[in-house]
Amino acid sequence: MDSIWNENVQMPRFSQLDGDLHTDVLIIGGGLAGLLCAWDLSHNGINCALIEENRLMQGVSGRTTAKLTSQHGLVYGKLLKKFGSEKARLYYQANERALAQYKSLAETADFDFALQNSYIYATGDTAKLEEEMTAYEKLRIPAKWENTLPLPFPVTGALCFPGQAQFHPLKLAAHIAKGLQIYENTKALSFLGNRVQTPKGVITAEKIVIATHFPLINKHGSYFLKLYQQRSYVIALENAEQVEGMYLDCAENGLSIRSAGKWLLLGGGGHRTGKQGMGWKLPIAAAEKFYPRGKIVAQWATQDCMTLDGMPYVGQYSKATPDLFVATGFQKWGMTTSMLASSLLTDMIRGKENPYTELFSPARSILHKQLLCNGIETTANLLRPTKPRCPHLGCALQWNEAEHSWDCPCHGSRFSETGKVLNNPATDDMKHRPGHP
Repeated sequence: MDSIWNENVQMPRFSQLDGDLHTDVLIIGGGLAGLLCAWDLSHNGINCALIEENRLMQGVSGRTTAKLTSQHGLVYGKLLKKFGSEKARLYYQANERALAQYKSLAETADFDFALQNSYIYATGDTAKLEEEMTAYEKLRIPAKWENTLPLPFPVTGALCFPGQAQFHPLKLAAHIAKGLQIYENTKALSFLGNRVQTPKGVITAEKIVIATHFPLINKHGSYFLKLYQQRSYVIALENAEQVEGMYLDCAENGLSIRSAGKWLLLGGGGHRTGKQGMGWKLPIAAAEKFYPRGKIVAQWATQDCMTLDGMPYVGQYSKATPDLFVATGFQKWGMTTSMLASSLLTDMIRGKENPYTELFSPARSILHKQLLCNGIETTANLLRPTKPRCPHLGCALQWNEAEHSWDCPCHGSRFSETGKVLNNPATDDMKHRPGHP
């Protein structure tokens, strides 16, 4: 089994667009961010349509660990240093607001929403946790220090965010998709101003939202410079001891743990797409050591867009495109950020002020250390004289033995053994079948 979220959930099906269409707002991308945006706009009386190249929620949104939290790893100490206390505090408030919106939605819809405490823990040196706790105190974030956790291994310390949550992403998606104007198997082939060409018709829209995980228009916004991607790996265990709460190791490539119904989810082994990493070896080794009676019944991998400064890009696509919007760079916390992005974009499209517009603006400075790292990686793989090459911008692809795919270390595109595109920003299959190396 791939992701557990597909078990026993009947997602509604939608037809392909056949003919031309005019709408006030067009949303491109049928993951959770796009769906929530369409839902939010519709509930505010705005005529909108959503198109998805394949099926709803079958991309990154269907391969999540489905945590809803404002505790995004060791983020607040970093944000405090980069942006100062005012913006770091706004980041916390924006995510807490998104969490509150999920709580409100759960009052009228059943999507396995459950309040949980969220923990980030250490098994060795606690210096990073202590630094993060200091940031919490400066930002007036109501977190608690814990010395022990109900886990099958000892910890040296942990930071607890109370009142966070977990949910079932496909159950939520199935609920909010009802009644929306959605077209599946409808690919955006080209753009000309406010007109989008699809296989069987042209869509004309006053405003367009790009919610395709990695933005698909290279001409504007320089997202190929501002983003890179990381792979993450998850296994689901049956017959393993369940846990209350959601847990994440503060160490790089540390273990993520949460229960989901009858399953226990273990995640970890992440790495930059196109690079070598531990992959499933890390969660599988943890399962064998700490949950020996557990049985692996599913395993999957996902991909996340990472920004230059640790803050998502949500807002106007570029300064030159006032009616084009984007939501990307969710930094491994896409479920919470999808709601945040939906609210912010809905307010922007309606001309309503939002306190977080400037904070998440894609037009903010790109002068960060990660820009140099991205540039070096891209240059090295553009110059490396090997085949096959990525059709996105021509970088040399690397073979991923664990997943039997060709992966791009520059921007994160992925392809099957036969050359079929698996993850964007590439939008087309490889011209020549690459095969196994």
